[in-house]
Amino acid sequence: MELRHLRYFVAVAECKSFNAAAKRLFISQPPLSRQIKQLEDEMGIELINRNQRPLQLTEAGEFFYEHAVQILSKADNLKNMTLRMASFDDTISIGFVSSILSGFLPRIIASFRETHPNVKVKLHDLNSFEQTEALKEGRIDVGYGRLRLEDTSVRRIVLREEKLVAAIPITHHLANNPDRKLELLELVNDDLLLYPRRPRPSFLDQVLELFEQRNIHPKSYQEVRELQVVLGLVAAGEGISIVPETVSHVRSNEIVYMSFSDEEITSPIIMNIRNFDKSDLLSTLLKVTYENYDKFGFSYKKQYL
Repeated sequence: MELRHLRYFVAVAECKSFNAAAKRLFISQPPLSRQIKQLEDEMGIELINRNQRPLQLTEAGEFFYEHAVQILSKADNLKNMTLRMASFDDTISIGFVSSILSGFLPRIIASFRETHPNVKVKLHDLNSFEQTEALKEGRIDVGYGRLRLEDTSVRRIVLREEKLVAAIPITHHLANNPDRKLELLELVNDDLLLYPRRPRPSFLDQVLELFEQRNIHPKSYQEVRELQVVLGLVAAGEGISIVPETVSHVRSNEIVYMSFSDEEITSPIIMNIRNFDKSDLLSTLLKVTYENYDKFGFSYKKQYL
């Protein structure tokens, strides 16, 4: 069995016709029929019910189709990832979610540029789901996100757990004592503004889970498109939010950022790379990340490529 057999079978399954599949594959119909018959003979089972029009897959054919699609997708991704790694020397493409770009990532990129002044850095605004696909398609080389998504093609390095803080309008009664550490329970009666609205799961779900784990139930919450909109709404007095600590410099004349007494109210900062990618550029990026963390006193568990 070869990949071409899988491609031929998938085409027939999706077109529900040998003639239509042959046109899609730019081959004639008789050789296509022979290839599918050879595949069935090799497996010793019937994959396609030829007595029905349009063609229908047998139960075994349905199972085979689902797995064939996955294998072909992985094969295509493998090609894209390998080609990208082979040309990965003068450019590094970095994906990011907004809260990380608003936080510490610019410092890390600046340090990287100092060590590799001849390497061009390209930045891409991508959510965690988009980063996974972009890595597999070779469109980016590394992504920074907050979700622990599972994909065998992608390695996720948890750089550190970032503390979360409450973003509160300066007119709110809690803002009268900004140095006091808050209890999460104190926020339940306020209008919570959480982000991002889509895609899900997201940072929004991480925040809701923090409440759920402590058996705390907010009175209400509003789903907002993105971080910058949330901060604008907080500044306008429309509600409060929970955000990463490193964005607490944003609108600081309009918003009071208050810490929590619970040290476990955190969100991970995750570095996403292609599995088994150990390039020098990625090693340098990880190295300057830890150097910056040391400089600013951040705690972390060191990892290596």
